[in-house]
Amino acid sequence: MGQANAHYYATRDPLGIAGDFTTAPEVSQMFGEMVGAALADCWHRAGRPDNPPYVELGPGRGTLAADALHVMARAGLQPDVHFVETSPVLSELQRQKHPHAQWHQSLATIPPGGPLLLVANEFFDALPIHQWIGDEERRVMLDGDAFAFTANGSIREESPERAAVAQEIASQIASRGGVALIVDYGHPRSAPGETLQAVRGHRFAEVLVNPGEQDLTAHVDFEALAAATEGTGIAIDGPVEQGRWLDALGIGQRAAALGKAVPQRAGEIMAARARLCDSAALGSLFKVMAIRHRDWPAPAGFAS
Repeated sequence: MGQANAHYYATRDPLGIAGDFTTAPEVSQMFGEMVGAALADCWHRAGRPDNPPYVELGPGRGTLAADALHVMARAGLQPDVHFVETSPVLSELQRQKHPHAQWHQSLATIPPGGPLLLVANEFFDALPIHQWIGDEERRVMLDGDAFAFTANGSIREESPERAAVAQEIASQIASRGGVALIVDYGHPRSAPGETLQAVRGHRFAEVLVNPGEQDLTAHVDFEALAAATEGTGIAIDGPVEQGRWLDALGIGQRAAALGKAVPQRAGEIMAARARLCDSAALGSLFKVMAIRHRDWPAPAGFAS
């Protein structure tokens, strides 16, 4: 999975109608605006500390960052921008929108400084998972000219790679302050079951066919992510459903204002809000979790 996705993302722009899938920032500017508003509000209530860098993991085309930073600037916050990105194709697209950003291969090279304002949207789902059937690790083998799994049965999944990134985020926030927003599709509690899937041309595809030519993802186990941060001294908020979180932040009011400003696009704008928030679309499948320093307030949208 790691090797296939490394090739996949290094060789194409997978987003949009011409690609394989569409992420929330590409659905509507409102998504990035809500993220920016949440970060700016949290920074303000934390006492407006100096020099907080904006860090995004897997920033796609840079669309989310552009919308979030626009809102943050209106709130008096203009952070340095750091992207953790390994794809040369996507890095070039990001550079077109953010020519003054800095690029990194991992969080380890983010320079020291102020508290982190970090976003990871649809980042963890593409990190490699391991599957187990009882005590046997399920692997991939060659069966003639095709790939096949070594075993079938009742599956449980885990991801040391995801846990390591979550722990790194938590450790940095514990030492320097700040908050991270993690948005992804997945489940709030650990549970058995297979969630590995492939997507190509906006359709589900066979997982072991055309490796490196289609997107491989698996549901994020948010309970396992939170568990990976134990011992770092940070606080966890959520996860909550994406739709509930966006509604609490005021996406409905923002959609109404945009529709009033551009009435010819009002139907399109309301349809985008519904796609992001409704349970029948992305609103329930996607979850939002915050990792924050204990001296920082909980971000908006997580109150019960």
